[in-house]
Amino acid sequence: METPKIFESEYRFCEILWEQEPISSGELVKLCQERLEWKKSTTYTVIRRLTERGVLKSEHAVVTSLVSKEEVQASTSAEVVERTFSGSLPRFIAAFTRKKTLTPKEADEIQKIIDAYK
Repeated sequence: METPKIFESEYRFCEILWEQEPISSGELVKLCQERLEWKKSTTYTVIRRLTERGVLKSEHAVVTSLVSKEEVQASTSAEVVERTFSGSLPRFIAAFTRKKTLTPKEADEIQKIIDAYK
């Protein structure tokens, strides 16, 4: 199953959900008011839209995710690499490291991922 597309504002909402789930919709409304400055109606609209797209479920006023943060991050990253670098991960990494210097620790972490993949 393909991970549903989540837009930027929806992702910020999901970050709150992932931190707190399961959470009552009323509590989620309060947190979205505090952190995102959303109105109650905005939060309920996003809950409805994400429910319809299979990202979360809302039953008996309790909201839980159906898609993990890691799944969304992997899907979004793959989409960027495909769209911007014609699917070439090496070209993506080369472009990324031209703008950001990797620390030795980050380079070691990346090397461990590559080694584990081999």
